[in-house]
Amino acid sequence: MDEKWDVFVEGQTAFLHRSWTGNGIYEASFAAVDDGGWRIRMAAVESEPARHRRRSDRRDRVMLELVLSAIVLGEPAADLRAELVALVREASGPTNVPAGALLHSALGLRTQR
Repeated sequence: MDEKWDVFVEGQTAFLHRSWTGNGIYEASFAAVDDGGWRIRMAAVESEPARHRRRSDRRDRVMLELVLSAIVLGEPAADLRAELVALVREASGPTNVPAGALLHSALGLRTQR
């Protein structure tokens, strides 16, 4: 129950689905860059409120990048984690919920590396 995301790739496109519902939330297409890596070329987010409660474009961008960095690639992604915590706290108002609990709620079991 702690695994929040299912991610799979077809060609150069990654699909990110919520594990419990199977709902596709994010889709990211990649393009190769000169240094041998990859860059997100295009991204889309589910906009149907019954499937995904959108907060802001910025929060969706951070979540997409964070799931790819932390869950898929296993990177520490400290800056993205901090940005997500700040966005959640900003939207929720003053809260004493620990950052780890906020991250676990969004990312699932693999919240820290």
